[in-house]
Formats: sequence, structure tokens, C-alpha cells
Amino acid sequence: MTTILVTGGTGTLGRIVAERLRAEGHEVRVLSRGSDTYPVDLVTGAGLEGAMAGVHTVVHCASTPNRRGADEAAARRLIDAARTAGVRHLVYISIVGIDRVPLGYYRAKLAVERLIEASGLDFTVLRTTQFHDLAYDIAAALAKLPVVPAPTGARIQPVAVEEVADRLVELALGAPAGRVEDMGGPRVYSVRELVVAYLRANGKRRPTFGVRLPGKVSAGLRRGGNLAPEQAVGRGTFEEFLARRVGAGQG
Repeated sequence: MTTILVTGGTGTLGRIVAERLRAEGHEVRVLSRGSDTYPVDLVTGAGLEGAMAGVHTVVHCASTPNRRGADEAAARRLIDAARTAGVRHLVYISIVGIDRVPLGYYRAKLAVERLIEASGLDFTVLRTTQFHDLAYDIAAALAKLPVVPAPTGARIQPVAVEEVADRLVELALGAPAGRVEDMGGPRVYSVRELVVAYLRANGKRRPTFGVRLPGKVSAGLRRGGNLAPEQAVGRGTFEEFLARRVGAGQG
């Protein structure tokens, strides 16, 4: 049995990773500021040293996209604590295209990758395309309008979070491998296709129209910087995700 620490272990991905690791028989420590067992603030480092003691592997899923500089600060604290504790393997979940699409959050993720690469720790980095949940949120937000604008040229390759969790568990239980091959969903969709699928699943109809968004981020998306068509290894489709979510009354 290995002691594995999962940051962000109550989030969309981290929760599933922690469940899978426990099912494999490992001791899992889930970090949270509100935890009774491991109350840790990654940004300040408060409580981190005690939580890290005796840990073999760290799976870093925590992220704070709306707080500038928080991810970098948290990574520095985590790396320092991991080195002190003699952690053998640091696994990090990242995003496809962070070096191709100049989005602020992507720049932060790339900065964390570079911190990990320079840390001296043995590590594994997995980049994936966006989860079905994000594609759903985008489609749902746009579909609220009576006439739906769909950014032209922008595409998304959503992947099932459960499949990403399975891959992360596989990597965490294996040897450090550096940056591994990217992981993408089985199909690339235009934003309009996502909206139409969302409307159809919910029994709604809305007219749509294309809109070309300005800026470097939109240009990067039109170039497909966020896609990994050569690594379309995911199996679950967006339509299957929609069917489950709408069937559960969450449409």
C-alpha cells in the first residue's frame, strides 16, 4: 500500500482520482482548507508539511483559475514540501494548448509545468483537452439567449473526466515518465455543434448565428491550439454525457 496525496481531491477530477486510488487499496490523503484531517492552504503552505509526511506520490489536481498567481504560489509550496518529505513521484494534470493559446489561465498552467520540470523531483505531466463538463457549461450559457451566438472557427474536443481520472491513476501508480502523450476526447466539435446538441437533448430549439471574436485567444482557438486530434483516445462522447446528465434531471 502506497500513501498518495491528492490536491483538489474534492473537485470534479480529484474526487474521482481519490476514489479510484482508494479502491486500489492505497492510503489517500485529500487536502482541503476545511478538512478535519488535513486542513491545508496550498497558497500559504499552512498545514502542508504535516500532510506531506510519509507521502510517496502526489497527484496535483488543485487549481484556482480566478485568482491570479495562486496556482504558481501553490505549486512552489507543494514542491518545497515534497522535496523536504522525500516524495518519489509528483503527477500533474495540465491542459492541451497551454503553450499555443495565450489565455491567462493557460499561462499559469504552463508556469506550473515549468516549476515542476525544474524542481528536481521525479514527475509525470499529463495534458488533456477540456472535460465534458466545461463544454456543457459553455453550451448551456449560450443557449440561454433567445438567439444563440456561436464563435466561428472555435472548436472543442471534450473528454470524459472519468477517463482522465483512470489515466491519472495509471500514471500515479507507475514510474515517473516526464511529460506523457496528450489525451483528447473522441471527437472535435464546433461551438455551434455543442449548442445544437445541448438544445436537442433538452428538447429546445433556438436559432444560432456565427460571430467572429477578435483577439489573440480567439485566433489561437481558431488555429486549433486547444485540440489534440492525433491523441483522440477518449471513448465517451459529448452526446452520451448529455444523455446521462439530462436523464438525471440536470439539463
